[in-house]
Amino acid sequence: MGAHSSEPSSSVAASTTFVGAEGSADPNGSAQDEWSPSRDRTEPAIAHDHPGVPDLFAVLAYGEISAFYRLAEDARMAPSMEGRVALASMAAAEMSHFETLERALSDRGLDVYAAMAPFERALDEYHASTTPSTWLESLVKAYVGDGIAADFYRQIAHSLDPDVAEIVRDVLAETGHSEFVVHEVSDRVRASSQEKARLMLWGRRLLGEAITQAQFVLAQRESLTDLVISASGDLNGVVALFDRMQEQHAERMSSLGLD
Repeated sequence: MGAHSSEPSSSVAASTTFVGAEGSADPNGSAQDEWSPSRDRTEPAIAHDHPGVPDLFAVLAYGEISAFYRLAEDARMAPSMEGRVALASMAAAEMSHFETLERALSDRGLDVYAAMAPFERALDEYHASTTPSTWLESLVKAYVGDGIAADFYRQIAHSLDPDVAEIVRDVLAETGHSEFVVHEVSDRVRASSQEKARLMLWGRRLLGEAITQAQFVLAQRESLTDLVISASGDLNGVVALFDRMQEQHAERMSSLGLD
Protein backbone atom coordinates (compact mmCIF):
# COMPACT_ATOMS: atom_id res chain seq x y z
CA MET A 1 0.00 0.00 0.00
CA GLY A 2 1.59 3.22 -1.07
CA ALA A 3 -0.71 5.77 0.52
CA HIS A 4 -2.81 5.12 3.57
CA SER A 5 -6.30 3.85 2.89
CA SER A 6 -9.45 5.83 3.51
CA GLU A 7 -12.52 4.53 5.36
CA PRO A 8 -12.68 0.73 5.21
CA SER A 9 -16.29 0.89 4.04
CA SER A 10 -15.17 2.92 1.02
CA SER A 11 -12.54 0.32 0.25
CA VAL A 12 -15.14 -2.42 0.34
CA ALA A 13 -17.50 -0.45 -1.87
CA ALA A 14 -14.68 -0.17 -4.38
CA SER A 15 -13.93 -3.88 -4.24
CA THR A 16 -15.95 -4.48 -7.41
CA THR A 17 -13.39 -2.50 -9.39
CA PHE A 18 -10.59 -5.02 -8.92
CA VAL A 19 -12.37 -7.46 -11.19
CA GLY A 20 -13.08 -4.83 -13.82
CA ALA A 21 -16.87 -4.92 -13.62
CA GLU A 22 -19.78 -3.47 -11.71
CA GLY A 23 -21.47 -5.23 -8.79
CA SER A 24 -23.13 -4.42 -5.50
CA ALA A 25 -24.29 -6.19 -2.39
CA ASP A 26 -27.97 -6.57 -1.54
CA PRO A 27 -28.79 -3.32 0.33
CA ASN A 28 -31.44 -5.13 2.35
CA GLY A 29 -29.27 -8.10 3.16
CA SER A 30 -27.01 -8.74 6.11
CA ALA A 31 -23.99 -10.94 6.61
CA GLN A 32 -24.70 -14.26 8.25
CA ASP A 33 -22.65 -15.93 10.94
CA GLU A 34 -21.52 -18.42 8.31
CA TRP A 35 -20.71 -16.76 4.99
CA SER A 36 -21.80 -18.63 1.90
CA PRO A 37 -21.53 -17.88 -1.82
CA SER A 38 -24.49 -16.44 -3.68
CA ARG A 39 -25.25 -19.61 -5.63
CA ASP A 40 -26.05 -23.05 -4.29
CA ARG A 41 -23.80 -25.94 -5.18
CA THR A 42 -23.43 -29.54 -4.10
CA GLU A 43 -19.73 -29.90 -4.80
CA PRO A 44 -16.62 -27.68 -4.66
CA ALA A 45 -16.52 -25.11 -7.46
CA ILE A 46 -12.73 -24.93 -7.64
CA ALA A 47 -11.01 -27.93 -9.21
CA HIS A 48 -7.67 -29.21 -7.97
CA ASP A 49 -6.02 -28.10 -11.21
CA HIS A 50 -7.58 -24.62 -11.37
CA PRO A 51 -4.79 -22.21 -12.49
CA GLY A 52 -5.51 -19.97 -9.51
CA VAL A 53 -4.62 -22.66 -6.95
CA PRO A 54 -0.82 -22.29 -7.36
CA ASP A 55 -1.24 -18.51 -7.05
CA LEU A 56 -3.28 -19.04 -3.89
CA PHE A 57 -0.56 -21.24 -2.40
CA ALA A 58 2.10 -18.74 -3.45
CA VAL A 59 0.45 -15.66 -1.95
CA LEU A 60 -0.17 -17.59 1.26
CA ALA A 61 3.46 -18.74 1.31
CA TYR A 62 4.79 -15.20 0.97
CA GLY A 63 2.37 -14.06 3.64
CA GLU A 64 3.65 -16.73 6.01
CA ILE A 65 7.35 -16.06 5.45
CA SER A 66 6.74 -12.30 5.76
CA ALA A 67 4.91 -12.88 9.03
CA PHE A 68 7.80 -14.99 10.31
CA TYR A 69 10.34 -12.21 9.82
CA ARG A 70 7.99 -9.54 11.12
CA LEU A 71 7.08 -11.39 14.29
CA ALA A 72 10.70 -12.24 15.01
CA GLU A 73 11.57 -8.55 14.64
CA ASP A 74 8.60 -7.33 16.70
CA ALA A 75 9.51 -9.70 19.54
CA ARG A 76 12.39 -7.35 20.33
CA MET A 77 9.87 -4.72 21.48
CA ALA A 78 8.36 -7.02 24.09
CA PRO A 79 8.69 -5.62 27.63
CA SER A 80 8.90 -9.11 29.13
CA MET A 81 10.38 -12.51 28.41
CA GLU A 82 6.85 -13.92 28.22
CA GLY A 83 6.06 -11.53 25.39
CA ARG A 84 9.24 -12.32 23.49
CA VAL A 85 8.61 -16.04 23.76
CA ALA A 86 4.97 -15.65 22.67
CA LEU A 87 5.89 -13.81 19.47
CA ALA A 88 8.85 -16.08 18.80
CA SER A 89 6.52 -19.10 19.06
CA MET A 90 4.07 -17.45 16.69
CA ALA A 91 6.93 -16.84 14.26
CA ALA A 92 7.94 -20.51 14.45
CA ALA A 93 4.39 -21.55 13.59
CA GLU A 94 4.43 -19.26 10.55
CA MET A 95 7.63 -20.90 9.32
CA SER A 96 6.01 -24.32 9.66
CA HIS A 97 3.08 -23.11 7.58
CA PHE A 98 5.47 -21.78 4.94
CA GLU A 99 7.12 -25.18 4.68
CA THR A 100 3.71 -26.82 4.17
CA LEU A 101 3.00 -24.48 1.26
CA GLU A 102 6.48 -24.97 -0.16
CA ARG A 103 5.78 -28.72 -0.30
CA ALA A 104 2.36 -28.14 -1.87
CA LEU A 105 3.92 -26.05 -4.64
CA SER A 106 6.77 -28.50 -5.10
CA ASP A 107 4.23 -31.33 -5.52
CA ARG A 108 2.87 -29.33 -8.45
CA GLY A 109 6.33 -28.98 -9.95
CA LEU A 110 6.69 -25.33 -8.95
CA ASP A 111 9.51 -23.47 -7.23
CA VAL A 112 8.20 -21.59 -4.22
CA TYR A 113 10.46 -18.56 -4.73
CA ALA A 114 9.48 -18.06 -8.36
CA ALA A 115 5.82 -18.59 -7.49
CA MET A 116 5.94 -15.99 -4.68
CA ALA A 117 7.66 -13.29 -6.74
CA PRO A 118 4.49 -11.68 -8.19
CA PHE A 119 3.12 -11.07 -4.69
CA GLU A 120 6.18 -9.60 -3.03
CA ARG A 121 5.49 -5.97 -3.88
CA ALA A 122 1.91 -5.88 -2.55
CA LEU A 123 2.68 -7.65 0.71
CA ASP A 124 5.91 -5.74 1.28
CA GLU A 125 4.05 -2.46 0.81
CA TYR A 126 1.36 -3.56 3.25
CA HIS A 127 3.95 -4.32 5.92
CA ALA A 128 5.92 -1.16 5.16
CA SER A 129 2.82 0.98 5.61
CA THR A 130 1.73 -0.81 8.79
CA THR A 131 5.02 -1.12 10.65
CA PRO A 132 4.23 -1.15 14.39
CA SER A 133 5.84 1.60 16.43
CA THR A 134 4.95 0.14 19.83
CA TRP A 135 4.64 -3.26 21.47
CA LEU A 136 0.84 -3.00 21.62
CA GLU A 137 0.63 -2.07 17.94
CA SER A 138 2.66 -5.16 17.10
CA LEU A 139 0.25 -7.35 19.10
CA VAL A 140 -2.83 -5.83 17.47
CA LYS A 141 -1.28 -6.35 14.06
CA ALA A 142 -0.38 -9.97 14.85
CA TYR A 143 -3.91 -10.71 16.09
CA VAL A 144 -6.15 -8.45 14.02
CA GLY A 145 -4.06 -7.68 10.95
CA ASP A 146 -3.11 -11.28 10.22
CA GLY A 147 -6.68 -12.31 11.01
CA ILE A 148 -8.00 -10.16 8.17
CA ALA A 149 -6.10 -12.16 5.57
CA ALA A 150 -7.00 -15.45 7.26
CA ASP A 151 -10.70 -14.54 7.19
CA PHE A 152 -10.52 -13.82 3.46
CA TYR A 153 -8.94 -17.15 2.55
CA ARG A 154 -11.05 -19.21 4.95
CA GLN A 155 -14.21 -17.87 3.34
CA ILE A 156 -13.21 -19.19 -0.07
CA ALA A 157 -11.80 -22.49 1.26
CA HIS A 158 -15.21 -24.16 1.36
CA SER A 159 -15.38 -23.96 -2.45
CA LEU A 160 -11.97 -25.49 -3.04
CA ASP A 161 -11.11 -29.07 -3.87
CA PRO A 162 -10.97 -30.91 -0.50
CA ASP A 163 -7.23 -31.57 -0.72
CA VAL A 164 -6.54 -27.91 -1.53
CA ALA A 165 -8.94 -26.70 1.17
CA GLU A 166 -7.21 -28.88 3.77
CA ILE A 167 -3.86 -27.23 3.03
CA VAL A 168 -5.38 -23.74 3.17
CA ARG A 169 -7.12 -24.38 6.48
CA ASP A 170 -3.99 -25.99 7.93
CA VAL A 171 -1.76 -23.00 7.22
CA LEU A 172 -4.39 -20.56 8.49
CA ALA A 173 -4.82 -22.36 11.79
CA GLU A 174 -4.43 -20.28 14.93
CA THR A 175 -0.87 -20.23 16.22
CA GLY A 176 -2.09 -20.85 19.76
CA HIS A 177 -1.13 -17.53 21.35
CA SER A 178 -4.29 -15.48 20.86
CA GLU A 179 -5.10 -15.73 24.57
CA PHE A 180 -1.83 -14.01 25.44
CA VAL A 181 -2.50 -11.18 22.96
CA VAL A 182 -6.09 -10.66 24.13
CA HIS A 183 -5.03 -10.51 27.77
CA GLU A 184 -2.09 -8.19 27.14
CA VAL A 185 -4.00 -5.69 24.98
CA SER A 186 -7.33 -5.68 26.81
CA ASP A 187 -5.65 -5.04 30.16
CA ARG A 188 -3.77 -2.06 28.77
CA VAL A 189 -6.74 -0.45 27.02
CA ARG A 190 -8.91 -0.81 30.11
CA ALA A 191 -6.31 1.17 31.99
CA SER A 192 -5.90 3.91 29.37
CA SER A 193 -8.63 5.48 27.25
CA GLN A 194 -5.94 7.29 25.26
CA GLU A 195 -4.25 3.98 24.41
CA LYS A 196 -7.62 2.52 23.47
CA ALA A 197 -8.43 5.36 21.07
CA ARG A 198 -5.01 5.13 19.43
CA LEU A 199 -5.24 1.37 18.94
CA MET A 200 -8.77 1.63 17.55
CA LEU A 201 -7.43 3.92 14.83
CA TRP A 202 -4.54 1.52 14.27
CA GLY A 203 -6.95 -1.39 13.77
CA ARG A 204 -8.99 0.66 11.32
CA ARG A 205 -5.86 1.44 9.36
CA LEU A 206 -4.87 -2.24 9.24
CA LEU A 207 -8.25 -3.13 7.75
CA GLY A 208 -8.15 -0.41 5.12
CA GLU A 209 -4.61 -1.24 4.06
CA ALA A 210 -5.30 -4.97 3.90
CA ILE A 211 -8.35 -4.53 1.68
CA THR A 212 -6.48 -2.15 -0.60
CA GLN A 213 -3.69 -4.65 -1.10
CA ALA A 214 -6.12 -7.53 -1.62
CA GLN A 215 -7.65 -5.52 -4.45
CA PHE A 216 -4.22 -4.82 -5.91
CA VAL A 217 -3.16 -8.47 -5.82
CA LEU A 218 -6.37 -9.66 -7.47
CA ALA A 219 -6.14 -6.97 -10.13
CA GLN A 220 -2.67 -8.23 -11.05
CA ARG A 221 -3.47 -11.96 -11.13
CA GLU A 222 -6.37 -12.94 -13.41
CA SER A 223 -6.25 -16.59 -12.37
CA LEU A 224 -6.54 -15.67 -8.69
CA THR A 225 -9.38 -13.26 -9.44
CA ASP A 226 -11.22 -16.02 -11.29
CA LEU A 227 -10.71 -18.36 -8.33
CA VAL A 228 -12.17 -15.82 -5.89
CA ILE A 229 -15.16 -15.05 -8.12
CA SER A 230 -15.81 -18.78 -8.63
CA ALA A 231 -15.66 -19.34 -4.88
CA SER A 232 -17.95 -16.38 -4.21
CA GLY A 233 -20.53 -17.28 -6.84
CA ASP A 234 -20.55 -13.92 -8.61
CA LEU A 235 -19.56 -10.29 -8.09
CA ASN A 236 -22.25 -9.76 -5.46
CA GLY A 237 -20.72 -12.67 -3.60
CA VAL A 238 -17.29 -11.02 -3.75
CA VAL A 239 -18.71 -7.84 -2.22
CA ALA A 240 -20.44 -9.91 0.46
CA LEU A 241 -17.11 -11.60 1.17
CA PHE A 242 -15.44 -8.25 1.84
CA ASP A 243 -18.38 -7.15 3.96
CA ARG A 244 -18.02 -10.29 6.06
CA MET A 245 -14.33 -9.53 6.49
CA GLN A 246 -15.31 -6.20 8.05
CA GLU A 247 -17.67 -7.92 10.47
CA GLN A 248 -15.06 -10.44 11.55
CA HIS A 249 -12.54 -7.64 11.95
CA ALA A 250 -14.96 -5.84 14.28
CA GLU A 251 -15.38 -9.03 16.31
CA ARG A 252 -11.61 -9.36 16.77
CA MET A 253 -11.30 -5.74 17.77
CA SER A 254 -14.08 -6.22 20.30
CA SER A 255 -12.32 -9.22 21.83
CA LEU A 256 -9.34 -6.92 22.46
CA GLY A 257 -11.56 -4.32 24.12
CA LEU A 258 -11.27 -2.04 21.11
CA ASP A 259 -14.92 -1.33 20.39
